[in-house]
Parts: sequence; C-alpha cells; structure tokens
Amino acid sequence: MKRKIAVMCVLALTGTMMLTACGNKKDSNNGKTSDGKTAIRFATWDVADDVDAQQKLVDKFNEEHDDIEVTLEAYGSDFDTKISAGMGSGDTPDVMYMWNYPAYADGLEPLDEYIDKEGDDYKNDFYSTLWNYNSLDGTTYGIPVGFTTHSLFYNKDLFAQAGVEEPTDDWTWSDLQAAAKTIEEKTGQKGFAFQMKPDPYDFEMYLWSNGTAYCDEDGQMAGQIDSKESQEVFKMFQDMEKDGYAIATEKNGTDEFRAGTVAMYVYGSWSIASLNEDGMNYGVAKIPSFDGKTSVSILSSSGLSISKDSKNKDAAWEFVKYWTGEECNKARIGMELPVLNSVVESEGIMDEPEYAPFYEMLEQSDGHTPASFLIEDWSEISENLSLSFEQIFNPSSYMDVKDVLKEAADAQ
Repeated sequence: MKRKIAVMCVLALTGTMMLTACGNKKDSNNGKTSDGKTAIRFATWDVADDVDAQQKLVDKFNEEHDDIEVTLEAYGSDFDTKISAGMGSGDTPDVMYMWNYPAYADGLEPLDEYIDKEGDDYKNDFYSTLWNYNSLDGTTYGIPVGFTTHSLFYNKDLFAQAGVEEPTDDWTWSDLQAAAKTIEEKTGQKGFAFQMKPDPYDFEMYLWSNGTAYCDEDGQMAGQIDSKESQEVFKMFQDMEKDGYAIATEKNGTDEFRAGTVAMYVYGSWSIASLNEDGMNYGVAKIPSFDGKTSVSILSSSGLSISKDSKNKDAAWEFVKYWTGEECNKARIGMELPVLNSVVESEGIMDEPEYAPFYEMLEQSDGHTPASFLIEDWSEISENLSLSFEQIFNPSSYMDVKDVLKEAADAQ
C-alpha cells in the first residue's frame, strides 16, 4: 500500500511553544557544551506533533555525532519575532528554518561555497526551481527543505453530475470556463472559486502564466502590472464572477470546496489531508494555461539557513546536510513535500495522482522571481495591491480593471 502524504503547511506559524532538548548547557562564550561538544542551536517554526518528529531526528543526529550537540528550539507563532530579536542582539540560533530571505538575508551566511564543496550531484538532486526561492541577488542563503506549488482541485462528483469531462494536462482557462458554466447550469453549484482579496504573492503566478509580472527585474511596476497581459488576467477573473459561474470567496475557497458548493479552485497541497479526511471524491490537475502559453505556479518554499553570527558554521553545515539529505527527507514525509529528486523517485510520489501535479507545476515554473524579492518596500506594496485587487473582485464595486492597475503602478 502506497504511503500517503498528510501534508501540513510548512509556512503556517501557529501556536506558541518552546522545546529545548535535554542535554548539556551551551557556554555562550565559545559555542561549546560543558563536556566540550560543539553546540548548535536549531530553530523551527513548527508545533505539536511535528516538533516531536523533528526532535527524534535531532536526537538521531546527536547519537551519530560525538563532537556535535544540536538543541531544537520550537518558536511557533513567535518565530519571526524571536529570529528578528536574535539578529538584533547577536543571539541568533546557528541553524534556522527560513522563508523570508529579503527580510533576513543580512543576518544569514551565504552558502554557495559550502554547496560547491559538496559537488554537482549534491545540488542537482534538488529540484532546480527551488534554488531561486532560497536565494537573493544571486546568493544562496538557504538549502531547500519543503515546498508546495499550486494546482487545480476539482470535485469529481459535480463533474459527473454535470456530464463534464475531468480536467486534462492540456486544459486552458477557456476549457475551465466552459466546464464551470456547464456545472453551474446543470447542478446549481458554482463552477469555480477564487479569493476576493487574494494574497498578491500568490496571485502573481497568473500574470507569469500570461507572459507578464508585477514588476520588471529592477522592481519597477509601471508597464508590467498595468500591461495588456495583466489586464487580461484580472478581467478574466472578474468576468467569470460577473457571469455567475464563479464566486469570489472571503478565504481561499477550501471551505466552499469541502462543502460541495464549488466544483473547482486553485490552491496548494495543504488541503489534501483535510479533503482525504472528509472522504471527498476529488481530483487534482495542473493549473490551466492561457492559450499558447505554459501555466506557472508560485511556490511556498522553506529552506534551512545558517546564521552569519554562528561561531560554529562548519558544524552547523554538517547538521544542515543531515537535515536536507535523503534520510531526513524521507522521514519528514507527512510534514513536508520532499524536495529531492531521489526521494520523489524512490518513494513513488509521482505515482500518487493527488501529488504528481504539484511536482509537474514545480518543474514548469522555473525562472520566475516573485516581486517580493525585487521590490524593496514589498510589505507596503503588497498591502496596497491586496486592497486594489479587492476593488476589482468585490461584487459591491467591480471597479474598472485598467484604471485600478494603472493607479497601482503609479502609486509605487
């Protein structure tokens, strides 16, 4: 029986918890334990059962290394606060989970020299798309640990009830719209759902898929977010909603999909566990493409980084290699989608129909850099874009796409 992956959101920072492995205390002056071992602090954002599983892997590393002692620190929802405070005071953990490289790069150790010393086989075992999400300005600051792309979820029962063929790999947005219309007409349920106030980080994938982006390589939005191709994307989503066969939801659409009131929505692998628990008859397919183009997905990606202030970088790298290697990649299935080609192959994950599309989207999404990596004041820009998108998709406003996007570009 195939092993099923109960994927949990790698980036969800929920709950608060602090776990310190039993063992010798670290002498902060020299990075050593009381019995002379090299002390490494390892910070995770996970909580509850995931932390217990991580602790077992840390214990195994410690048992196999007479000269290194790793202590696991679980920060939960305090992760960003504690990492920021640590960097400000020079008390950052030696190794830490990482995702927001633009915010933290100044406090992280560049890893390219370490990677090069391991040889080509080491780097090439990782899916190439992941390196772009763990780098900034050509420098690698994290080793890939987990990820999800986005794919199209669809309700097989509603498709069958409407007499509509299920999505295929060559589906276009025109195909989706036709299917959604028929499903709405035949079943009375909405054919497609998308978020009324989408996270701009996620939504950029649709612009990439239509040959544009929020900004150019220099982070300038004018001529990009307000381009003809961008307008086409936003107008398509707005028109689907206006025509009544799609709905703009408050959240991501998972609730409506689980309730059976929506036939399709695009989301990451996070919802698979809950859909399986519900016993839903669902399928997963690649994101539809715009005519003549290749669909692209955003990545929610996490990596493992080393603090620039670490006194024991070589020992930290030894642990990073362990945590990102085959053994731990396999052991963490259930917490994170594997990032190594060798593990995906050996575990037969591409034979799992609900997971294969996420890897197919990963392979065809290389070469795209999120605007959050290119625009300096992304936090403020993102908040403003989210409000702009809501103006376009909120049924109470349905503001003109061209005007809203032009205003967004001019406001930078």
